[in-house]
Amino acid sequence: MDSKYWDDKYSTQEFIYTKVVNRFVAELCGDLEVSGYKRAIELAGGEGRNAVWLAKQGWHVENVDFSQKALDKYLILAQEEGVAELCSATCADALKFEPLVSPVELAVIGYLQIPEAQLEVATRRIAGYVADGGHLMGVWHSRDNLVGGFGGPRDPDVLPNVETITKALEGTGLTIQILENREGQIQTKEGLKPSTTLVLLAKREA
Repeated sequence: MDSKYWDDKYSTQEFIYTKVVNRFVAELCGDLEVSGYKRAIELAGGEGRNAVWLAKQGWHVENVDFSQKALDKYLILAQEEGVAELCSATCADALKFEPLVSPVELAVIGYLQIPEAQLEVATRRIAGYVADGGHLMGVWHSRDNLVGGFGGPRDPDVLPNVETITKALEGTGLTIQILENREGQIQTKEGLKPSTTLVLLAKREA
């Protein structure tokens, strides 16, 4: 799937993934202790539901996504929510992006479901922009979602698990605080559906 695929998908006034922040982003990022600046990057942030929520918590947020259509909707949402001055957008590939500002106190990867080798590259790249004392938070459809879980891809190569994310973070200088499967819920037009969700919280010591 390339950027044209996602541009086509996002070419609707409807917010495909809703305007509601992901529950794990809210849980793990809501009470982070931050000293100094509150700068954040969300990688593959799409229409910006998480980035806008972070801005409403006082973060200066850069949403990096390779769909310009998604980013246009994100900036409109930021305007609607009164946080446009805290929100910026960068249209770039997850494997090659360069943030507008770095380092950052928080980096978020939300449902970047790409082949394992590529996810390792993207994870290492964004980890490199995390400041001393900063955090990396991630959430994905877990590989274990293939057994009894709703939604998400069905190709195991684009579904990370504890082992693959642990490997991706080796040598980055980040210490894993949380890396586990959770009982998740996927927001759909028909309401919430159960899923197995992999969540990560890692920190670079000050």
